[in-house]
Amino acid sequence: MQVIDFRFRPNTAETLNGIQNSKMFKGLCQSIDFSKMKPQSVEEVVKDLDRHNVTLAVIAGRDCETTYGAQSNNDSVIDFVTKFPQKFKGFVGLDPHKAMGAIEYLKASINELGMHGAAVDPYLAQIYANDAKYYPIYSKCCELDIPLVFTTGPATLVPNAIIDHVAPRYIDIVARDFPELKIIISHGGYPWVNEAIIVAQRNQNVFIELSEYEFSPMSEAYVQAANSMISDKILYASAHPFVDFRDALKTYQSLPFEQHVRENIMYNNAANLLGLAPLNLHTPLTKTPVSKDESVHDLVTDIVNEVLIRLEK
Repeated sequence: MQVIDFRFRPNTAETLNGIQNSKMFKGLCQSIDFSKMKPQSVEEVVKDLDRHNVTLAVIAGRDCETTYGAQSNNDSVIDFVTKFPQKFKGFVGLDPHKAMGAIEYLKASINELGMHGAAVDPYLAQIYANDAKYYPIYSKCCELDIPLVFTTGPATLVPNAIIDHVAPRYIDIVARDFPELKIIISHGGYPWVNEAIIVAQRNQNVFIELSEYEFSPMSEAYVQAANSMISDKILYASAHPFVDFRDALKTYQSLPFEQHVRENIMYNNAANLLGLAPLNLHTPLTKTPVSKDESVHDLVTDIVNEVLIRLEK
């Protein structure tokens, strides 16, 4: 099965050193023995992705210079995308405190530098997701017709971070105010599992990726929701190099998703969001109007496919 990984960073020496020595993530890296991840060249990373049928990976940048004094890693993301545009989609990281400077940088990144989306980190910006400082960014993303990733999660051992800043209820307000904005909630909105599920279910423009929290307490609700409520809203993401993407692939093979749901999660939902052609599904993501004869034919096809699915089980 082909795979799109919606949260990935190549484990180059520069990337690994930047993460584990950063003011934001140094404590987290020490707690999870991040040093065990060995560096590779980006060429080696791409070969490994190819070997595991990962046809595309989204790399999100980060900019929290105002609050943490850390240099943005956007240049490295742009470099990865420039070298391997068929393998990587870059999302530019934005600092809302830079005001119109962030907007101008966003425009240039999309129109001139080959980036395909944007990413924000409210707990690193130390403001809520629905803070007015973010609204020009959201508006520009709508104008550019690009998706936006919200980095959420517990912000474990991140100095001065407040996890309430990324609670899904505030992203829900953004989704209401910007219905054209394509929103991805990273890390499952954990620990607000049920809240994140409902925000995705009730807003047509909200998606979730679950990276790092697939086996955390309450995470079984993600699988239940995928199989029953939001099969078209969950995206596969590894969070490599925090989680080795090879281990993440094994995780998603072990989770009890229905087969057509697994296909959606591993590829089709992301393809739909990125404007790419989906794989051949048992259950299509969308249906276009058809004639009466075509409807009968489709009904028979659906019945046959359902029988095949049950036989596979």
